[in-house]
Amino acid sequence: MTDYLPIQPAQAGTARIVPQNSVREAAEKLEATFLAEMLKSAGLGAQDHGFAGGIGEDQFASFQREALADEMVKRGGIGLAELFYNALVEKADE
Repeated sequence: MTDYLPIQPAQAGTARIVPQNSVREAAEKLEATFLAEMLKSAGLGAQDHGFAGGIGEDQFASFQREALADEMVKRGGIGLAELFYNALVEKADE
């Protein structure tokens, strides 16, 4: 069983320290997830079931889309990660 850490609300007047690298990673993951969904909508990985793999082909196609989206983000993506990062840092500074 997984133990979850309780989420504590921020107290008024207390400063929260947010590691910049974790914010950057979260922003990049969010962009990669968005790109994977866009690739899915575009039909990337859609199979014509030529190998008669059935539902398994569709499931493994999602891994391909996720890997492709991760590589796209590593190579600069479409700029969403930077926007997400700036928004998250700005929200943390409030």
